[in-house]
Amino acid sequence: MPDVRLASPQGKWILLTTILGSSMALLDSTVVNVALPRIGRDLGASLAALQWTVNAYMVTLAGLILLGGSLGDYYGRRKIFVLGVVWFATASLLCGMAPTSGILIAARALQGVGGALLTPGSLAIIQASFHPDDRSRAVGLWSGFGGIGAAVGPFLGGWLVAGPGWRWVFLLNVPLALLCVPVALRHVPESADPRRHARFDVLGAVLGALALALLTYALVEAREASWAVALTGAAGLAAAVAFVHVERHRPDPMLPPDIFASRQFTAVNLVTLCVYAAFGGFFFLTALQLQVVAGYSPLAAGTALLPTTALMLLFSARSGALADRTGPRLPLTVGPLLSAAAMLLMLRVGKDADYLTDVLPAMLVMGAGMVTLVAPLTATVLASVDTARAGLASGINNAAARAAGLIAVAALPLLAGMGPEAYRDPAAFDAAFDRAMPMCAGTLLLGSALAFTLVRRPAPGCRHPECRTHGSVTAPPLEGRGR
Repeated sequence: MPDVRLASPQGKWILLTTILGSSMALLDSTVVNVALPRIGRDLGASLAALQWTVNAYMVTLAGLILLGGSLGDYYGRRKIFVLGVVWFATASLLCGMAPTSGILIAARALQGVGGALLTPGSLAIIQASFHPDDRSRAVGLWSGFGGIGAAVGPFLGGWLVAGPGWRWVFLLNVPLALLCVPVALRHVPESADPRRHARFDVLGAVLGALALALLTYALVEAREASWAVALTGAAGLAAAVAFVHVERHRPDPMLPPDIFASRQFTAVNLVTLCVYAAFGGFFFLTALQLQVVAGYSPLAAGTALLPTTALMLLFSARSGALADRTGPRLPLTVGPLLSAAAMLLMLRVGKDADYLTDVLPAMLVMGAGMVTLVAPLTATVLASVDTARAGLASGINNAAARAAGLIAVAALPLLAGMGPEAYRDPAAFDAAFDRAMPMCAGTLLLGSALAFTLVRRPAPGCRHPECRTHGSVTAPPLEGRGR
């Protein structure tokens, strides 16, 4: 039984290590959007290259995050976590030094691999190290400080872009890693799951990531309407079919198909796909709209996004407690409606938009919607499966949210009619943004309707989330594999 106490010096070092590691990935997921216009200008990148700057990271992270957790269980959680931190920092260094958009995109894909190794590992280390009496408090502190990192991410990113330059958005990860790795090696005990075996679903992970990459490429490049794009799309669909076939026939699949026998689990993942597709498209385009059209500096644009994550950080725990009393159906129905209203309010944000009257109301309503939605979403995922599979269910839900976001970033500019150079033309971008926001709102309305129709109150005695504080806008929080 793990016996490290939170109040002990070792307990504090373990908590610091996991916060530093997870903060690298959380910061990176929120700061890059703010830097996109400067990246595009400095590297001469097209809109498609900016899309890939976001999506290359999401493809590998979403495709490999379940595998990353399994590798830690077998080979050692500290070992895989440290490997992930070093990998992530090395890829970040490559991003910061990238001379072209193509090299930046390749380095971002490598970053996603590191993120898939360290993201599940940080929580697994806490659960495997701390005494059961201290574990919930340790997880609460870890998720709370991680939420703070996610909340300040856009502000920090804007400050870095406006000051030292966009490359420091990535280079900042290097000193964090240099601090994190020695502390982990000295103070974090190694742990593994003796029940795990050495059979890993590498083929399933590769096929899943390949399907996402090919389909994303086809959507991003669909403006060309070429045979290459059509063949890539067909190959992506074939990879997706092969992924389903492999998962159905492997003895130990990464994504067990029978977990979807729970109608509640299937329903809440459908809701997840809708809402995080809308969120992914919204935050990608809003960071550009504020700078390209409204004329905000990177720092002002990053600060403008702060209220949403701050509200999530302050009130997500209370939202989860309220949902325990009311059941998940009401918040999962109302939350998307509030977020849809926020996206329609963003239609007021145009040239020379005033922050207090035009931007802030939308950000506050968006924050209220996400506060209402995210904690009950996680709780419903955990409650819809057996306790022994709660960690797997959380990982699947997290990966589904990231996949939905990357598909939205790929498809939404196409659907809104954005040309390759749209972000260089304020009038053209503003017109396309006005077409995109109702599309995002409509996707949220679909998610709300699915929640109202399909989500039911979970059975009594089900597992509840340990991560009650959350600030990330890219995916719901991960939960551990067991208590």
